[in-house]
Amino acid sequence: MVDLYARDAAALSCMSHLRFFPQAVTGGQGCWLTSDDGRELLDFSGSWGAVGLGHAHPAIREAVTRALTSQAGASLLSSATEPAVELAEQLLSLVPERAGGRVWLGHSGSDANETVARAVLAATGRSRIIAFEGGYHGGTTGSVAVSGHPVQDAVARLPGLSLIPFPNPFRDGGPEAAAERSLGRLRALLDGEIPASDVAAMFIEPIQSDGGMLVAPDGFFAEVQTLCRQHGILLVCDEVKVGLGRTGLLHCFQHLDIEPDIVVFGKALGGGLPISAAVGPEAVMNHASAFSFQTLHGNPVCASAALAVLDTIEREGLTENAADVGTHLASGLKRLARQHPWIGEVRGKGLALGAELTKGDDMAPASLETALTVYRAHQLGLVLYYVGVDSNVLEFTPPLTLTRSEADRGLSILDQALSDVARGVIGADDITGFEGW
Repeated sequence: MVDLYARDAAALSCMSHLRFFPQAVTGGQGCWLTSDDGRELLDFSGSWGAVGLGHAHPAIREAVTRALTSQAGASLLSSATEPAVELAEQLLSLVPERAGGRVWLGHSGSDANETVARAVLAATGRSRIIAFEGGYHGGTTGSVAVSGHPVQDAVARLPGLSLIPFPNPFRDGGPEAAAERSLGRLRALLDGEIPASDVAAMFIEPIQSDGGMLVAPDGFFAEVQTLCRQHGILLVCDEVKVGLGRTGLLHCFQHLDIEPDIVVFGKALGGGLPISAAVGPEAVMNHASAFSFQTLHGNPVCASAALAVLDTIEREGLTENAADVGTHLASGLKRLARQHPWIGEVRGKGLALGAELTKGDDMAPASLETALTVYRAHQLGLVLYYVGVDSNVLEFTPPLTLTRSEADRGLSILDQALSDVARGVIGADDITGFEGW
C-alpha cells in the first residue's frame, strides 16, 4: 500500500506546502497526533498555533454538532445568523474601547489582514502603511502587500508601504540599541521622509512570530503608539498567532501597555476550523457594504466553534495554564541552552516561545542545523517547526492545554535530537526535499 505522504505528493499541489519532514497524520487528541504509521507524536506546534484547545477538544465537537443539527444557512453574507452575531458581540466585549466598533468575520488571518489593509486606506483616504521588516501578515496578495518577510519578496508590496526594522536585542546590541534603531527609523519616516499625513495605519505583531519569535524591549511599542497617535495613524495589532491566551494574557498586546485601534484574530479562534476576525472602529469597519466578502464568511459552524473556543479558554483557565507551563517550558529550554552551544537565545512569553540556533563566535545563523533538528525530532516523536528570516529559530506554539509533564517529554526529545544532530546521526542529504521556509 502506498503511504499517505506519497499519496499527498501525487495528488496535492505543492504550492500550499511548507514541509519540514514527511509527516502524515490520521488523527489526534489533546497535544498528541497519530501518525499514519501508528506512532503518537507530541505536538509542540499546534498546527502553527491554530489548535489552541488541542486536537479534538469536546467543546468544539459539541458546538459543531449543534450547529449542523439545524444548520442556519452557510453564511452571514445575505442573512443574519445567531452564531455570527454572538461571536461579534463577544469579540467586541474583549477589545479596547477604541477598537469596539464593528467586527468583520473571515476565514484566516490572511484575509482579515488584507481586508483591514484595504479598509484603512479607503476609509481614511490616505495612501500609505507602515509595517516591520520580517513581519508576516498572511499569504494572500493583499496581506503579503503589507508584510515584510523575505520569503514573500517575489510578490509585489503595496506601493505606499514603508518597512522599519523590528527591534532584535539579541542581534542589535541589546534592548536600548535595538529599540532606538527601530524608533529612529520610524521617526525619520514621520519627520519628513514620507508625508506623515498620508499614513493610514501601522501594522504590528506584538511578538514577531514568523520573523523569529522576536520580543521587543519593554516600552518600545508604547513609544510607537505615541508616535502613531501624534500623526493620526491607526495602530493595527495582528494577534493571529500569539493572541487568545497564548502568551499568558488573553491578548498579547496587553503585555505592551498599548491600546490598538484595530485587532486581528485568526488561527486559534476556530480551534482548528477556518475563521478570522478584524475588530475596529465603525468608521473603518463599516466603510462600505459589499466591500470585502466571500460566500462562507461567518458561517454558523465555524462561528459556533469560535464561541466554544472563547468560552473554553476562560472556563478551563487556559490563559493561566499557558503562563504557568510556558514558564516551565522556557526554563527547560534555557537548561538545554547550557548543554547545547547551538542555542543562542530563548525568548517569548507564555506558550509563544522561540529558540534561536547559532554557531561560531559570530553567532551565525545555524540554518542547516535547525532544519536537521526538527527533522530528527520528528523521527523521535516530537512535532515542531522553525521560523525566522534566516530559518534558524525553533518555534514552540503547542496547544494551551499542554501539561508540565508533556513539556518535559518534549524537552527530553529535543535534547536527544540536538545531540544526534551534533553527532552526525543525520545530515543534509537526509532532508532533501524538505526546504521549509
